[in-house]
Amino acid sequence: MNLKLAAAITLSVIYSTVTFAQEVTKTAIKKAAIVSTNPDDDETKTFTISGGLDAYYRYNFSNNFANNYTSFTNSQSSFELGMASLRADASALSGKVTATIDLGFGRRAEEFSYNDGVTDQSKNGFVSLSNVKQLFVTYSPSSKVKFTMGKFGTHVGYELVDAQLNRNYSMSYMFTNGPFFHTGLKADITAGPVGLMLGVANYTDQSTATNNVKSLLAQVSSGSSDGKFKAYLNYVGSFGSKSLSIPGVPNPLKSLSQLDLVINSTVTSKFGFGFNATVQSRKTNLDATSGSWWGSALYLNFDPTPTTGITLRSEYIGDSKTIYFPTKNIFANTLSINCKVGPLTIIPELRVETSKSAIFFKKDGTIVKTTVTALVAAVYKF
Repeated sequence: MNLKLAAAITLSVIYSTVTFAQEVTKTAIKKAAIVSTNPDDDETKTFTISGGLDAYYRYNFSNNFANNYTSFTNSQSSFELGMASLRADASALSGKVTATIDLGFGRRAEEFSYNDGVTDQSKNGFVSLSNVKQLFVTYSPSSKVKFTMGKFGTHVGYELVDAQLNRNYSMSYMFTNGPFFHTGLKADITAGPVGLMLGVANYTDQSTATNNVKSLLAQVSSGSSDGKFKAYLNYVGSFGSKSLSIPGVPNPLKSLSQLDLVINSTVTSKFGFGFNATVQSRKTNLDATSGSWWGSALYLNFDPTPTTGITLRSEYIGDSKTIYFPTKNIFANTLSINCKVGPLTIIPELRVETSKSAIFFKKDGTIVKTTVTALVAAVYKF
């Protein structure tokens, strides 16, 4: 083979090799581009951790443990742990898909998920479910529609289970006697300033169900364009039950429904108010245990300084036939002061409750119509 022919063959091989390498590189780049759109490599993914914890001391001036008819503060002259809460929120595809796990540990979490656990036969047998306050995923096919499936806090009412999300530490009668959470599927639809939510879930406050009774969920919301006024009309209803029962009702529950209104308004930078009105109706096999109760509460919020907040909650409960409550009405006033030190809030609170009939107790067991309670709580939010 002469030198010219050898050189030509060598150049040809080099050219072919370079060309092949270029094609391989282009193919790799194309494949890499395809891989980069895979959700596992989504650069819009987010992940956040938040939560809080609280503890309190409560003293009833009648020195009677029984003078507590609302959630989470059933104690007397005792330092108590409220709840340690840990929440993780993840999102992907620019928020089109999200997932939330919200865990709670302590008496507050266990009372919230009172149907969960294995302490007695009334529980569902899954002790770990009492630690799951919320667990849900969402999918938004468009900016105006969002589907949510799992366990989520109820849309009904003004107050929330987490102490760091309320200005009063003790809870209202309406919170205590309304739904806590729902496990099911809901759709949120936005049309301009109006929001609509429709859903179906297990019977109220059931993480898992052994019957086919379901609850219908609904909400209509709207507000001002500047966000200073918001209103929510809420509904939850269950029908067709032949076996469900509720505490204090000796007959199976045929239906239970609740209509609820929540209003929030920011009047000035230092003053605002909230309002909650609700009516709950139930039907059983007996007229004597069928009926309705209603309630309303006004929340007056005043923030004289950035680190000080004052809230007065005035709540009225009406039950003219004493279907649900042991008295025809209850009037409860709660004054709470929020003293903020960074992420820590100290809440001294004074609560005065009066009932139509005597339902409160003195230390000696005497039944009276009025009771006074004080507490101080420490709430940390992160």
